Amino acid sequence: MKIVFAGTPEFAVEPLLKLSQTYEIAAVVTQPDKPQGRKGVLTPSPVKAAAEACGIPVLQPEKIKAQTAMLRALHADLMVTCAYGQILTQEVIDVFPLGVWNIHASLLPAYRGAAPIARALIDGCRETGITVMKTELGLDTGDILCAAKCPIYDSDTRDTLEERLSRLGAELIAGAVGQIARGEVSLQKQGEGSTCRKVQRTEVDFSRSAREVSCLIRGLSPSPFAFATIGGTALNFWFAEEIACEAAAPAGTVLSASPKEGLIVKCGEGAVNILELQPAGGRRMSARDFLNGRKIQAGQRFDQPVL
Repeated sequence: MKIVFAGTPEFAVEPLLKLSQTYEIAAVVTQPDKPQGRKGVLTPSPVKAAAEACGIPVLQPEKIKAQTAMLRALHADLMVTCAYGQILTQEVIDVFPLGVWNIHASLLPAYRGAAPIARALIDGCRETGITVMKTELGLDTGDILCAAKCPIYDSDTRDTLEERLSRLGAELIAGAVGQIARGEVSLQKQGEGSTCRKVQRTEVDFSRSAREVSCLIRGLSPSPFAFATIGGTALNFWFAEEIACEAAAPAGTVLSASPKEGLIVKCGEGAVNILELQPAGGRRMSARDFLNGRKIQAGQRFDQPVL
C-alpha cells in the first residue's frame, strides 16, 4: 500500500507518523513555507518538518489542482488528507485508484468546514470526535467510513482538545487504511449537517452568560484570542472558568482584582474568573501576576464591545 499524505498544521503530524510506521508514504504534500514573526522568516509547516525528519519526500505546490501529473507519477494507491488547506478537484481525486480519504475533526455531519475544534468549544459542546470520510467535491460531505467520539472537558482550550483529537485521528486513520487495503469498506451517507466558518479575534461581550464567555475564551485560545479592553488596555484572554455569582452589578464589572482573589468579571448570568491573560504587546501570564502592581480595581468595568 502506497500513500500520499496531504496535511499542514501540527494537528496532522500524529496521523502522518502513525501511517508511516506501517505503510510506504510516497510523498507528503503540504502548503508552501510561510513568513513567520516580525522578521518574516520563511518557516516550514509542522507536517513538512516531521516528513523531512522521517526522510519522506515533500511537495509544496502553490496550487495542487495544477499538479495532477506530478501526483500520478508517484503511483500511489490512495491519498490521505488532514487539514491540508487546499480544495481538491475531481482531477486530483481521480489520480488515486483507492480514493482520497479525509481526517476531519468533528462528528460529521456536524461542523463541516474550517474550524470544527474551535467552534465545538465556543458552542459549549460536551463531546466532539474524528470522522474519516471519502472525499468528494462538496465541503466535507463525503460518505463516512468510520468515526470516534472524544469528550470535551471544562479545562480544555483549543490546543489541548486539538492534541487529543490528533492522537485519536492517528489511530482512526491507521485502522481505516487497513480496512481499505483489505477491501472491507462500508460507507454511510451523511445527513443534513452544519457548516462552520473560520474563527477570528473576537471582543468579549460580558452581557452573555458566564458559560458562553468562558467557552468563547477557551475556543479562541491560544489563537486568535478573545479579548476585552479596560482602562485603555487591551487584554487577550488565555483561560477563564465560569463561577456562580449573585452580585447585582452590570455585566463587565470587575468584582475582584487582587492577586489573592483573582480577576473576576460579572457576566449577564454568573461571572468568570480570568486565570490567564496577555496584555497587548506583553507576555502570557497568570491573572495573579498581572494584578501585582496593576491599577485595575473592583468596580471598574470592561468596555462594551462594538456589535
